[in-house]
Amino acid sequence: MFKRIVLIGLPLFFFAQAGFAEEKKLGITFDLTYLSQWLSKGAPAYGSHGALFKSIDIDLWGTGFGLEVIHRNSTSSGYVDKERIDYRPYIKGVLFRESPYEMTYNFGSEYESYYGLARTKSNTTWESIGSFSWPKLLGNGFIPMYIVHYETPATSEGKYNYIAGWVHRFILNYDMKIENLPSPLRFSSEVAYTDGLGGASSDWSYATFGLSTNLKINKNLTFAPGIYQQVTMDKSVCPRDDVTYCIISTKYKF
Repeated sequence: MFKRIVLIGLPLFFFAQAGFAEEKKLGITFDLTYLSQWLSKGAPAYGSHGALFKSIDIDLWGTGFGLEVIHRNSTSSGYVDKERIDYRPYIKGVLFRESPYEMTYNFGSEYESYYGLARTKSNTTWESIGSFSWPKLLGNGFIPMYIVHYETPATSEGKYNYIAGWVHRFILNYDMKIENLPSPLRFSSEVAYTDGLGGASSDWSYATFGLSTNLKINKNLTFAPGIYQQVTMDKSVCPRDDVTYCIISTKYKF
């Protein structure tokens, strides 16, 4: 019930804030992302097939509040029942600005609709996400992050409650500046602890290592390619030991 109130109440608050921030522009970002495989919190959502994400992110006049809508689908047939649309109101900002403990945060409550799945099954879920990073804590290009997920069925039927659970992700990024490259190369490392999500056991579930960059084509358009390697530690999350995949993202911001 609380999450339904949040989903309804946040948009109303957004528009109430608009009157106090008329001097700032409404920000809109379109994103098209291709994944050679989609490992959703370590689990293969579409088997060994690729995925395509299309999203629109609306930043409400620089208030810190926003709304993101994402459509996710497989690039192969046979996964119509796993296609979904996500609706995610969020709040983001910075605490302890200009100090060594400066922290960026992003909180969101996401309503996920599997529109191709029969209503007799659990075709909607809630996911709460909190993301935190400390860009100045370590220095020398190292940036620690922590992301926590909690997911549960949106229906009140108890027979689907087994899929509810947590995932805790501990991330360390390293940005390396290289001469003649317009943007730094980011080396990323992540280890995750899955606590019951999707019926998985409570254990350290996977580690992921990646190399990516963010190329600014012009003031509105960016292109971000990356390659990643997942090492699976818990077969209840992913049946394959090692998975190599790439992510290619294009963003256009108004």
